[in-house]
This record gives sequence, C-alpha cells and structure tokens, in this order.
Amino acid sequence: MALHFIVPDCTDAAVGGLVTLTGTEAKHAAVVRRVRVGEAVTLGDGRGTWLEGAVEDVSAAEVIVRIASRHVESGPEARIVLVQALAKGDRDELAVQAACELGVDEIVPWQAARSVSRWEGPKIAKGRERWAGIVREAAKQAHRAWVPDVAQVESTAQLVARAAGSRMLVLDPWTDARLSGIRADGRDIVLVVGPEGGIAPDELERLESAGAERVRLGETVLRTSTAGPAAIAALSVALGRW
Repeated sequence: MALHFIVPDCTDAAVGGLVTLTGTEAKHAAVVRRVRVGEAVTLGDGRGTWLEGAVEDVSAAEVIVRIASRHVESGPEARIVLVQALAKGDRDELAVQAACELGVDEIVPWQAARSVSRWEGPKIAKGRERWAGIVREAAKQAHRAWVPDVAQVESTAQLVARAAGSRMLVLDPWTDARLSGIRADGRDIVLVVGPEGGIAPDELERLESAGAERVRLGETVLRTSTAGPAAIAALSVALGRW
C-alpha cells in the first residue's frame, strides 16, 4: 500500500500537476519513511481531496509529487463525535488514536468532574495541540480522506448544552439499555466516555435531563482508553459504515 501524506494546500491540485511537501511532512517522507523517486504515494488535504501520484524529487527540505489521479470523497451523512474525558497517563491519548483509526469524525476533550488530568492555563492549548497531532498521524496511518477535528476542551455545562441539540449516547456500564439496540436515525451521534473513576452521578443526571441516553457495552467494565473505540466499532456497523 502506498504511503499517505497530508498536505492542507493540495485542495486545488490538478492531474498532471505538482504538489510539494515541505516542513515536517517533507522531513517525515524523506528522512523517516525514506520515499524514493518513482515511488507511488497518496496525498490528501484532510477535507476529502484524495490524490494519487509518484515522487519526482526528494530532499530533506521538500518532496515533489506528480499527480496522476484525483477524486473528492464526501463526508459522512451521520457523523460520530467522541467526547473523551481527560484521563491520567496516556489513556485518553490511546482512545483518541484508536478512535481516529476506526473512523470517528470529531473529538471533543471533556474536563469531567472525576478527571485526574486537568487542562488549565497554558495546558489547554498544549493539550489540544497534542491531541490534534495524534489524530493527524492516526489519520495518515489509516489512509483517511477526512481528518477528524479536535474541538476545544468542554466543561460539563457545555456538554449539557451540546446534548440538547444532538443525539447523545453516554456509556454507562450500570444501565440496562445496550448500545447494540441503538438504531440509526440520520442524526449525528455524540458518544460520551467518562474518566477512570466513571462519570459522576450529578453529571449523568444533568446529561439525561438534557436528552442524553445511557447505554452499556456488554457485561464488562471497559477502561476509558478502550470504551470509546469499542463503541465506535459497534456504531460503525449500525450506521452501515462497515
């Protein structure tokens, strides 16, 4: 399979034209992946544009690709949005990486009441930038035409407001309703995953009052790094993606 690279300014590239990779993407292609002249690669802008071509020139500063074909992939009619609670260590990052590989369309960091990790002050921008980098690399690995957006970190109050305008499913291992019983209705699905200690009772009540539905995954309690990706896989079947 050809290596894939993300070039935001390649949206208007035409068949027969040249696209130049620069900066960190050129370094990654030339130094890390060691692409060679004549090698087939794919490029995308992360917003649906998909290009296929062959490398014409390689240096540490830039990699030039001649475009052989292009098409534009439409975004999904019903999106899957993952609201991932901040978690200690790298558990939230593992969830974000796997969710991107599995096809999530947007990721929302959530500062839950029981989140051990806290994004405050300079950590807010730094944390979001870190997640966006993880998403970008996962999207390249998965050869995705659309790179998921990473939203600003949200509080529980902001999440409640989001619940009022969307179909929100809150993963709760103690409820009776199963995720497998969910049927697609054309709306975007906002999937909420709590931190290590679970979602606080008052947060559950507030989300339910705003219209969120509590659902469970099987008979076991999954880690915060596992629950989201598992649910996304199940939803991908329900939505006809898989």
